[in-house]
Amino acid sequence: MFENLSDKLEKAFKNLKGQGKITEINVAETLKEVRRALLDADVNYKVAKQFTDTIKEKALGQNVLTAVSPGQLLVKIAHDELATLMGGQMTDIQLKGNPSVILMSGLQGSGKTTLSGKLANFLKTKKGKTPLLVACDVYRPAAIDQLKVLGEQIGVEVYSEVENKNPVEIARHAIKQAKQNGNNVVVVDTAGRLAIDEQMMNEIAALKNAIEPDEILFVVDSMTGQDAVNTAKAFNDRLNFDGVVLTKLDGDTRGGAALSIRSVVNKPIKFVGTGEKMDALDVFHPERMADRILGMGDIVTLVEKAQEQFDEKQAAELQKKFAKNQFNFNDFLSQLQQIKKMGNIKDLVSMIPELVRQLKTWTLTTMLLKALKQSFSQ
Repeated sequence: MFENLSDKLEKAFKNLKGQGKITEINVAETLKEVRRALLDADVNYKVAKQFTDTIKEKALGQNVLTAVSPGQLLVKIAHDELATLMGGQMTDIQLKGNPSVILMSGLQGSGKTTLSGKLANFLKTKKGKTPLLVACDVYRPAAIDQLKVLGEQIGVEVYSEVENKNPVEIARHAIKQAKQNGNNVVVVDTAGRLAIDEQMMNEIAALKNAIEPDEILFVVDSMTGQDAVNTAKAFNDRLNFDGVVLTKLDGDTRGGAALSIRSVVNKPIKFVGTGEKMDALDVFHPERMADRILGMGDIVTLVEKAQEQFDEKQAAELQKKFAKNQFNFNDFLSQLQQIKKMGNIKDLVSMIPELVRQLKTWTLTTMLLKALKQSFSQ
């Protein structure tokens, strides 16, 4: 995630290494590389230009403290601007009604149905809610079955009407049942298309007017880059959605959608999908994402993930075993399983940048030693 962008930005800021002060020349050279890195990451051109222009304006004329190098100062300014570009601060999901109604929107293939399940699981486990999933995708084959399977996995009820092809009626009936059964959140999964069309827009607009959702989330595949931003703009013009959810952020994404979408539609990114498992949904924190992009790591998120999996009783027992020298392979396996629950190991390691640098150094050293050994043996 953002690996290529992070590497290119790191190289760009190295231009200021060893410089005694910030000048218009060295800032221009550095920001030229920064702009190029952003464009390579499929960031909107206007957004990239405005971003670098703002950094230049703030950097020039600033007094550099003796304890801070020009490179460090520019990284600090870039970090603050990156966080602002992505929203500045975390925006929570709004759950006002009883039941609160959340309408999911987006193109087919963006991961909308899976995200609906992840969101229901998040609301159940993290917010203490009793959600109801509603299958309003009456066109895609097996969409209803997929939602039912997801509902079984997370222990959430799914409302569907197999014979009914009217999404508005299905949603209304689902909300009525939620009131009767005590479900305090209703997550409505809607149909998507392979491209934006008038029929799709009219249908989801009618659904919005009929159920008056408390929250409309636009689900977008982060790997589609600028296409995702253009699609978001088209949906926002018709729906005026409340927030964006980026899926597949664990894939080989260049980051263009995450960095551009806020500026283009002026709506916050609220969640990011970081894996295939049902608990792989994270609240989006702009400052933490800026840390990751600039290679500063994300210790706060790492600690939060560890706390979620932390078992105080088990930790106390392990401490006793260590003290008595009774720690065995079964205990070791148990610890590995706990770490695995926190997510992909590669993503976890990337949150500790110094560890990544040490691993890269160790790998490079190992390769050099092997090459030397081979040359001497010949």
